[in-house]
Amino acid sequence: MTEKRAVILLSGGLDSATVVAMAKADGFSCYTMSFDYGQRHRAELQAAERVAADMGVVEHKVIGLNLNGIGGSALTDSSIAVPETPGDGIPVTYVPARNTVFLSLALGWAEVLGARDIFIGVNAVDYSGYPDCRPEFVESFERMANLATKAGVEGKGFTIQAPLQMLSKADIVKTGTRLGVDYGLTVSCYQADEQGRACGKCDSCRLRAEGFAAAGVADPTRYF
Repeated sequence: MTEKRAVILLSGGLDSATVVAMAKADGFSCYTMSFDYGQRHRAELQAAERVAADMGVVEHKVIGLNLNGIGGSALTDSSIAVPETPGDGIPVTYVPARNTVFLSLALGWAEVLGARDIFIGVNAVDYSGYPDCRPEFVESFERMANLATKAGVEGKGFTIQAPLQMLSKADIVKTGTRLGVDYGLTVSCYQADEQGRACGKCDSCRLRAEGFAAAGVADPTRYF
């Protein structure tokens, strides 16, 4: 049987760890990719390495970028405060074009590997309103991927898999728990300290805590 390969964007958070487990359960050989993009919450990179090792992925790759060079987000610009209460509209934690950039690099690696599937843990239910988490974005990127690559032109097209797209955070926690994800390895907080401890106040912390509570699953998050 031909090996079924997938490239998976792995941030080190709850959602992306669940996606790796789902891809493995679907029989994919998993190649994970993280980004050192100038984020304030760098503890997520160590979390991604822990998750990749724990799940036995084939290869885990960390790509260096400089998105803090353009700024425009509370996650890359230390002069912009991370909000601790939900606001209206798209929050300042949105990183301009982040998922577009990340998926583009994952696409390049997938083409090199001969992988036809790229997984991303975006969610359109319990999320912060980011435009690049919507189904329309995922569908549009898939069309572009098959127009812009040698593999796509030669009929070996790509599928962008977003299996969490319409799940609640509670459903994501339940799914990952069933698949054996160790959520104690993950970091979700936007301003986690060097030890990976969470603030318990930012939007990501709030969504994570609510998800575990609604799922009836013990939350292993460590707080500072």
